[in-house]
Amino acid sequence: MTDSKYFTTTKKGEIFELKSELNNDKKEKKKEAVKKVIASMTVGKDVSALFPDVVNCMQTDNLELKKLVYLYLMNYAKSQPDMAIMAVNTFVKDCEDPNPLIRALAVRTMGCIRVDKITEYLCEPLRKCLKDEDPYVRKTAAVCVAKLYDISSAQNTNLGLVEDQGFLEQLKELLSDSNPMVVANAVAALSEINESSPTGQPLVELSTSTINKLLTALNECTEWGQVFILDSLSNYTPRDEREAQSICERITPRLAHANAAVVLSAVKVLIKMMEILQGDVEFCNTLSKKLAPPLVTLLSSEPEVQYVALRNINLIVQKKPDILKHEMKVFFVKYNDPIYVKLEKLDIMIRLASQSNISQVLSELKEYATEVDVDFVRKAVRAIGRCAIKVEPSAEKCVSTLLDLIQTKVNYVVQEAIVVIKDIFRKYPNKYESIISTLCENLDTLDEPEARASMVWIIGEYAERIDNADELLDSFLEGFADENAQVQLQLLTAVVKLFLKRPQHTQGLVQHVLSLATQDSDNPDLRDRGFIYWRLLSTDPAAAKEVVLADKPLISEETDLLEPTLLDELICHISSLASVYHKPPTAFVEGRSAGIRKTLPVRQGSDEAPAQEATVIPNQESLIGDLLSMDLGAPTIPSGPAPTTAPISNVDLLGGGLDVLYGGTELSGAPTAAAPSTTGLLGDIFGITTTPTMYTPPKTLWLPADKGKGLEIRGTFSRKSGQVHMEMTLTNKAMQVMSGFAIQFNKNSFGLAPLVPMNVTGLQPGQSLEYSLALSTTGPVQRMEPLTTLQVAIKNNVDVFYYACQIPIQILFLEDGTLDKRVFLTTWRDIPSANEVQYTLNDIKGSADAISSKMTMSNIFTIAKRNVEGQDMLYQSLKLTNNIWVLLELKLTPGSTTATLSLKSRSVEVAPYVFQAYEMICKN
Repeated sequence: MTDSKYFTTTKKGEIFELKSELNNDKKEKKKEAVKKVIASMTVGKDVSALFPDVVNCMQTDNLELKKLVYLYLMNYAKSQPDMAIMAVNTFVKDCEDPNPLIRALAVRTMGCIRVDKITEYLCEPLRKCLKDEDPYVRKTAAVCVAKLYDISSAQNTNLGLVEDQGFLEQLKELLSDSNPMVVANAVAALSEINESSPTGQPLVELSTSTINKLLTALNECTEWGQVFILDSLSNYTPRDEREAQSICERITPRLAHANAAVVLSAVKVLIKMMEILQGDVEFCNTLSKKLAPPLVTLLSSEPEVQYVALRNINLIVQKKPDILKHEMKVFFVKYNDPIYVKLEKLDIMIRLASQSNISQVLSELKEYATEVDVDFVRKAVRAIGRCAIKVEPSAEKCVSTLLDLIQTKVNYVVQEAIVVIKDIFRKYPNKYESIISTLCENLDTLDEPEARASMVWIIGEYAERIDNADELLDSFLEGFADENAQVQLQLLTAVVKLFLKRPQHTQGLVQHVLSLATQDSDNPDLRDRGFIYWRLLSTDPAAAKEVVLADKPLISEETDLLEPTLLDELICHISSLASVYHKPPTAFVEGRSAGIRKTLPVRQGSDEAPAQEATVIPNQESLIGDLLSMDLGAPTIPSGPAPTTAPISNVDLLGGGLDVLYGGTELSGAPTAAAPSTTGLLGDIFGITTTPTMYTPPKTLWLPADKGKGLEIRGTFSRKSGQVHMEMTLTNKAMQVMSGFAIQFNKNSFGLAPLVPMNVTGLQPGQSLEYSLALSTTGPVQRMEPLTTLQVAIKNNVDVFYYACQIPIQILFLEDGTLDKRVFLTTWRDIPSANEVQYTLNDIKGSADAISSKMTMSNIFTIAKRNVEGQDMLYQSLKLTNNIWVLLELKLTPGSTTATLSLKSRSVEVAPYVFQAYEMICKN
């Protein structure tokens, strides 16, 4: 009979019966009773009342019974910590049992019981087990060290326990063990401890001799032991190319392993070594050829493994596209593939598409576009467009394929095709406009916002070639209020483009759309754009042409490539969850230290141009990217003469009822010229002027009179004309004259030092003196804690006095801390997501514009402002005196007193002080 019988009992008074059975003299009865207890515990019954009786059963030689009792202890020890201590003596005794299985079981169970009192007794038995003669005990003890480290970290009892007790040194010794499984477990434990390090620095560094021992053990380990060793090797940076080659040669046989985890871990190590071996082209090419077959083999597994493999391959293809450039066929979609596998294969196909295989790819994609799965069909159609943009010689074939798909008249296929054709027009201007008439035939069938917006953009962009462009756009305006915001914005811009190209008959149309945008719309984005167009058209039509009809940057295919720094980090996490999510571990692992950030070694003499990323048009779904997608950006002035059209000067756009109040400025009649101001384009438009004055915190008591022998100092810091000043009020509360003043600073985080000697000739008894001392930022630097601490020594004829004060960090913000929009975007992308910090501001008063003005006065510059779903978004930058750049995103909800601030910087330690500055500036 099986053990299932223990789960079927429903008797009342069961606890009492079990208690008597547990105290029975017969071993078999005891074992049966413990099995019943474990069964009850498994199904959720509370059997903690039996704790003392079960613990008494530990005194046995029967291994099976001992395992059951230990299982019970692991479950209930935390809820019964005082009673769990009863078991300690037995644990310690079992750690010296002649049977190695019992010794291992005892030390493993003690490591699993997360109770302080038991942890204290664990150290001595663990030390013995780490040197046990039996390899099974040693490998169990190795893992127990990692558990002990985790327990002490979680409970914050003794963070240095593992190191102080010498366990780390013992683990390092186990790396030279004769048994490969002991080596594997020691590696796993050391890796776990390194990953959990609160300092972010590895506690144990691998050396060349250690690496050789690991490579020797690799061939004899189990598959999971091999994974541990390979993952550890991936964190090692060889001394030179020769050592890297040796490691590659010894790891390459792992590529033929049956376990997918071993294969991917080996691939991870080899890719890292290839970065180091980039000078040896022949060796790298040979290695690349060896990497392709195992990756292809992974696609023969079940769908779940296929998906994981494909997500990893997606990263590898972005980093090393040559590895799989000849393996396009294996990524062709099969009819029985699940949708998640199909979509991932499609993505990789596009990445591998080239001039040599494009015909084959297009043939496949066209076939996919006739499938029944709508999501897959959409992705396939979009893929054709991406191929056209990526592989320029094939663009004509791709456009022809898209036209064939449009002729099918399948609604969702037509709509998706129009979206991608819009991108093709952007990539190849004045090349494929002959197909516009075909697109216009399908105008009535478009019901999706993205497709309608794309069609409107095409009509506006090529209005001079479409005879009835005004009629087409007018038909959209009939239901303007019901359109999606994306379509409304495109309609507004398209009508203005049409007016600038054909002004004679479209004045009524542009007045109508401007009225709809500015008077009838609740969308602030639409209203703002409407007012700016209206102002431009009313005051300077030539400038309007230069802004609205400016040459646009060509669109690039690789808009979905991962940011290079993130890609390098994810390559180091191949075969882990991070490589499936395409996010660093810190983005989805909570309640744990960020650990050690991994990245590929820096490539010496690399020819790759990092600026390539800046040429990519940002993804519309990215809010930061959306900063650059608006027509309000800085216009590109055409080098040649403007296209000649009929004159549009003296056009009265204000007769259509646009007399409204906007931002406190009455917009009636012709706009008046505003005086130049510091608020940029919008300041010029709406006549806003400001006189910047930086906020200076009130003075605080730095040196009390009782400590200064009668000298009292109150002070603060200010910034005047780009110069930092220490503002002091010196008061003599003694009965004697004070003279001979001098001042000196200790080394500090920002290199502050007096620019000139202190010039205070004398201070009479009872006299107060206001004194401003100019400071330089080029003095000696030493990191202080807190960062803004300044230690000061001040001397006079009485004595030398010492005090410390805090520098308000906004005093250190430079006047040249503004960035170009594109530089801001590129920098934001380049800074890793691990360097992003969020903060909630409370008791915020004033509008986004008012806060932006306050910030500008303190040298925090607003790069762009957006309104998204009712929230005002300010994108800001600042620069510290030590050339640290800080980028910020401030989210404000109108009417709310709270705001969310996101900060990115390569020196993220300044974040708390910047947040403090925001609080101070916003509330004053």
